Amino acid sequence: MLSIIPSETPIPLLHQYLLGAVGPRPICFASTVDATGKHNLAPFSFFNVFSAKPPIAIFSPNLSGRTGQAKDTHLNIKEVPECVINIVDYSMVHQMSLASSPYPKGTSEFIKAGFTPIPSDLVKPMRVKESPVQLECKVFEVKEIGNCNLVMCEIVKIHISEAVLDDKKLIDQQKIDLVARMGGNWYCRAHGDALFEIEKPITTIGIGIDVIPERIKHSSILTGNNLGQLGNIEELPNAEDIKNFNHTISQKINTEDEKHAFAKTLLELNKVKEAWCVLLG
Repeated sequence: MLSIIPSETPIPLLHQYLLGAVGPRPICFASTVDATGKHNLAPFSFFNVFSAKPPIAIFSPNLSGRTGQAKDTHLNIKEVPECVINIVDYSMVHQMSLASSPYPKGTSEFIKAGFTPIPSDLVKPMRVKESPVQLECKVFEVKEIGNCNLVMCEIVKIHISEAVLDDKKLIDQQKIDLVARMGGNWYCRAHGDALFEIEKPITTIGIGIDVIPERIKHSSILTGNNLGQLGNIEELPNAEDIKNFNHTISQKINTEDEKHAFAKTLLELNKVKEAWCVLLG
């Protein structure tokens, strides 16, 4: 295993390691305005939301790695402590990338990247009409730590396109088609087969992997993810359940490996109780 000490690693190399390892990272496509009314639009991938009460978002327009100078976004926010975080979907990712070009201060990235500016309701910066979700924000603190500038925002209004909502008026993860940054020139698209569900154990308490019998825990067929699924069940099936399910199986299962292989197939279909019936049968 390669081990490095950040303080002994050249910054450009350390930057590559961090961006390659920590991802995918959501993109803060921030619009800001300076004191003279000039608008700026730029993406940042050091970004996330951190609370719902109050609704807090934080992003970091770090100093330029090439020039060491502050980004226009950072300078604008110090003059007008407001911004709009425009969420990026796949349909606008190339335009968003274009907006990251180091244009001279005062250049409108809205015009350069072909985006449509629309007025916000509670803040001065413009929203990006093409963005499926737009977060109007008030900046309450900017923390400057070396080259890092943490911009801490309270979200004061949210605009969501009807096109990405489901019948319950919630954001449909299959419709919103989000993108995220990886290392180097790479992006990630959260769409199609890349999406999968895992039920959160918020109100349930799984039995845990430690309870799984050793012959199953040390299987050469079942993966760590499979064991996680098995350990997330609240209680094991009883003897009658095991007997009844195994009577329904048409194929012959003779060896322990065959049990594990069949259980793995069931787990891939998210049939956890049935997988346990096979393993304990």
